Amino acid sequence: MSQRSSGTRRLLSAAAACGGLLAMMLGAPAAEAAGRYAHVLLISIDGLHAEDLTRFVAEHPDSAMAGLAKQGVYYSNATGSKPSDSFPGLLAMITGGSPASTGVYYDDSFDRTLSAPGSDCSAKGAEIVFDESIDIDPDKTDSGGIDPKKLPLDPAMGCKPVWPHSFVRVNTIFEVVKAAGMRTAWSDKHPAYDLVNGPSGKGVDDLYTPEIAAGGADTDSAKSMTYDDGKVAALINEIDGKTHDGSKHVGVPALFGMNFQAVSVSQKVASGGYRDSQGAPSDVLAEALMHTDGSIGKLVAELKAKNLERSTLIIISAKHGQTPVDPAHRRIVDKKTIPQLIEGVQKDLGAQVTQDSVALIWLSDQSMTDKAIAALAANEGPAAIDRILGPTELRGMFADPAHDSRVPDIIVEPALGVIYTKTSATKIAEHGGFSFDETAVPILVSSPAMMGSETMALVTTTQIAPTILTALGLDPQALKAVRREHTQPLVGLGF
Repeated sequence: MSQRSSGTRRLLSAAAACGGLLAMMLGAPAAEAAGRYAHVLLISIDGLHAEDLTRFVAEHPDSAMAGLAKQGVYYSNATGSKPSDSFPGLLAMITGGSPASTGVYYDDSFDRTLSAPGSDCSAKGAEIVFDESIDIDPDKTDSGGIDPKKLPLDPAMGCKPVWPHSFVRVNTIFEVVKAAGMRTAWSDKHPAYDLVNGPSGKGVDDLYTPEIAAGGADTDSAKSMTYDDGKVAALINEIDGKTHDGSKHVGVPALFGMNFQAVSVSQKVASGGYRDSQGAPSDVLAEALMHTDGSIGKLVAELKAKNLERSTLIIISAKHGQTPVDPAHRRIVDKKTIPQLIEGVQKDLGAQVTQDSVALIWLSDQSMTDKAIAALAANEGPAAIDRILGPTELRGMFADPAHDSRVPDIIVEPALGVIYTKTSATKIAEHGGFSFDETAVPILVSSPAMMGSETMALVTTTQIAPTILTALGLDPQALKAVRREHTQPLVGLGF
């Protein structure tokens, strides 16, 4: 992907091409946005890079996202979570914190203090999987919810199941908003997104989580667009003051939103992705971008129809990007490679190895960490390793693996474009790692009270959470992660 500076130049050129409508004045304040908002609509377009938004607005000046940019602040130098998995990616936006605070590193991770599902809790140390595999019936869109028999167990709590929401160590914006007497709603891709409820388990009044894996919508671009349509319909019901299924009138949520999946899926399927190193989308990805923009247009139109446009702040971002953008850099490395290197040090040493475009490694014997790192370093070529993060680096980024039950003992960053998966895999991109392609996401904050502007200020998606609470007139310090990490609201918004 090209550097951020070139993305800025293209967006400025797009503004000029649109007759100045975008009014991209670097550093310009957001005009007239002095008041608070009654509603915040948060949208994650999973997989969307900042460069994707730049290009799309330039090429589609009459699109919904271009319209939002014309009355919004675009943060073109934003960084998403590291690791760039969907769980820490979303939690960054709704807690204001990194995994150092949330304790959530991936949707497939490990905890040294918990026990395996179905066990008697006599053995500690368990893989923590929060995806479609914990559904009652993952083959149905209405999966029946989470099956508690598939959840990890907590020996310290009488061997009770650990639900996704109780796995999070800090509270969420949904909990803060609800505690203030306001209504909340969210829609996401698995029942495991019970995660957003936060430790109380009660943060979201209306949580809608149709299973994307049912029917293969997670691996088919056309099906993923249809899947997104269902969540858009639910969100329109909520804009109309109803529950997501339209069955009851409950009032418009103060905080609500959804994630879109079509862009992410279309970046990964063999027929999709990008054409070149400059990020020109394939026809499949271009269609998904247009479809997602059309869906956002429907949401904006409904807000206008219900006279909610001026009282609603819209925030668009992404849980993660996708790597590689340049198809020439794609390289599949057998997912057996790193586990075999770890096992070569000591039998059963790899307690858990989670791999995508990154490798997170938890060891069964932490005294063997240095030897495991040495084995990896000696095989950087075959394992396509760019950087190895051991305890020293991880203490600085997150916490000490020797004292925090969730921090990996080792993180491997592979060379650009490498995906650790089965050798027969056809997917052309993935996420989870620390690279620019995976973390360079957009943040667009829009309201009719704002003038279109772009800022190159270095920001992170963790700043979305305190921004949302500030917009609603609530105290960002109510968030534990904000206090711990000193997370500041986004600047230049005028409220």
